[in-house]
Amino acid sequence: MDTVSVLNLAPGGPPESRREWLLKSLRKAITSGQLSPGDRLVERDISAETGVSRGPVREAIMLLEQEGLVVSTSFKGAAVVGVSREEAENVLIPIRLVLEEFAFRHATGKLSEADFEQLESLVAQMRVAADQGDRQLIADADALFHETVIVKCGWIHCVQVWRSISPRVRMYFAADAVRHESLDAVPAQHDELLQVLRVGDPELSAAAIRKHIADRP
Repeated sequence: MDTVSVLNLAPGGPPESRREWLLKSLRKAITSGQLSPGDRLVERDISAETGVSRGPVREAIMLLEQEGLVVSTSFKGAAVVGVSREEAENVLIPIRLVLEEFAFRHATGKLSEADFEQLESLVAQMRVAADQGDRQLIADADALFHETVIVKCGWIHCVQVWRSISPRVRMYFAADAVRHESLDAVPAQHDELLQVLRVGDPELSAAAIRKHIADRP
């Protein structure tokens, strides 16, 4: 796909804000599947289409590379990188199991009623997205559900690790939604997690998230 076909003209503002706008726009296009693995990100074309100068465009692409969404090679420039089933099974899932078992165990008992309301709102968003067949909205709400709990565990390094893999996890979530017999399974699974968290037993929470991750298609 032509990279610039999924971008709009950038809003006005200082170079830093335009870079952030471009970074978010490209990240969304990649994680949603609008841009496919192998699609090239050409500085000149992106700059011409969006009106963002090539310096901020280059910086945005470099940040996407740090997030693992883009890879740059000599003479070919930058291109989108997909998430293979092999990577999910051998890298992302093992990291998530260790990280989220720890985080869910330590977040249990620290979640306020406002936190539970936010989690319930995210499950509701997943239900709406499932009804609409919107895989990307499901993936976004799915990732934010997990991040909400991880943040509440109180360990900043857990949050840092999560955010370092989160863009690729979102890509995997969007692809993973296709493998469910029904998209309704995604909000149902997260509602089960929510009910276990409400019980307030750290070991039950850890066991629930372990099963949740291991049972994904």
